[in-house]
Amino acid sequence: MATHLVWFKNDLRLADNPALHAACAEGTKVALLYILDERAGGASRWWLYYTLAALRRRIEARGGTLILRRGDPVNIIPALAEALGTRDVHTARSMEPYWRKADKALDVILKAQGASLRRHHSVSLFPPEAIRTKAGGAYGVFTPFAKACFEAGVPDLLLPAPARLQGVETPSEALDDWGLLPVKPDWAGGMRAEWTPGEAGAAARLRDFCANAINAYGHERDFPGRLGTSKLSPHIHFGEISPRAVWLHAAALPASSGVRIFLKELLWREFSLHLLWQHQDLRTRPIREEFGAFPWAEDEAALRAWQRGQTGIPIVDAGMRELWQTGWMHNRVRMIAASYLVKHLLIPWQQGEAWFWDCLCEADEAANGASWQWVAGCGADAAPYFRIFNPLLQGRKFDPDGAYVRRFVPELARLPDKYIHAPWEADAVTLARAGIHLGQTYPAPLVDLAAGRARALEAYAKVKAM
Repeated sequence: MATHLVWFKNDLRLADNPALHAACAEGTKVALLYILDERAGGASRWWLYYTLAALRRRIEARGGTLILRRGDPVNIIPALAEALGTRDVHTARSMEPYWRKADKALDVILKAQGASLRRHHSVSLFPPEAIRTKAGGAYGVFTPFAKACFEAGVPDLLLPAPARLQGVETPSEALDDWGLLPVKPDWAGGMRAEWTPGEAGAAARLRDFCANAINAYGHERDFPGRLGTSKLSPHIHFGEISPRAVWLHAAALPASSGVRIFLKELLWREFSLHLLWQHQDLRTRPIREEFGAFPWAEDEAALRAWQRGQTGIPIVDAGMRELWQTGWMHNRVRMIAASYLVKHLLIPWQQGEAWFWDCLCEADEAANGASWQWVAGCGADAAPYFRIFNPLLQGRKFDPDGAYVRRFVPELARLPDKYIHAPWEADAVTLARAGIHLGQTYPAPLVDLAAGRARALEAYAKVKAM
């Protein structure tokens, strides 16, 4: 009996997995393989451990085995295919440059062995070439891109998980030997409390959001102190649930503004993948080339303060601490914290992107790179550089009672609402009653907000003059 090889990437699920479905449809044995992505940051590695453990349990419950290997896929897959007598290797079609390069090399090697690499559309709603302008080009602006996606429509088809898997016996590395979990120190307590990685956790998160929060999503998603967002991004990134399954589940609900806005947010992810397909250096090189000459500042002390949530700006510090503790940050606060770094501090957006890559559970090459470029004003459909978030006003508007700040910056918890976002405005008596000594128990602001804004606009003027 022939054996088909299924190579999992960011599609760590059994349900609605086209590569797995195609292999099982042949009625053959299937070898299920995962190769460690060494590029993953610390928080992603933590998530990866638990989602692989969950995937392995689901596979074994159906009679199969999950093969784990570490190394270069271009070397591992041809050797394994040859050892198993495999003629067909199934995998998700890749959007990331690293995997695209590997796929291209594997295609050549496997053909020389008399085998084939069969790539299946799996990680996005649409293939990268499907959504094009009327002239046949790539979209560079989100709104017409989203309109085209809505007009194209998502196929109403979800592939079932296989009831049984005919596995193969072949050596596998041990998941525990990969060192994915932090030990000394163990900094993952907050993530363990927040998340349930795996296919079942993803499905439960989607059901809960759609049952309790999606109709109010258009308004509540902007308030970080409330349970207004789906928190599906890590699950979708690792492919524990397909974007198609999320879309179809939400689209089947009674129509509401919340549902429509949520679907548009899924299309922002799609747009980011679209951009990465066109710009393979999205994480490091600005799409708008003039920003290559931007006069960024080099300030290691300020960067470290931002990373640690010690900027003296409560809403920024709350976001950075949420990121460190839970591996995730509320989207509204991501924009505030990112804007503060690249505009008030003039620190290059690539340094912020690299920190998020290490700290986000869902560190996603497309979404992370595109979002940082959007905030920095140098990407496609980017916010103009002169749009500078005022973190004080943002905090007061979207965290009016300070619930979010009080949760993640507990040293400010006893401040009245009036001062929770600007402790430097409080008088000495109020600060003393709250147990706060600015510069000691909580830092004074790194920069004056007005002066930082003026400096950013001055730097931008230099770029425009070039």
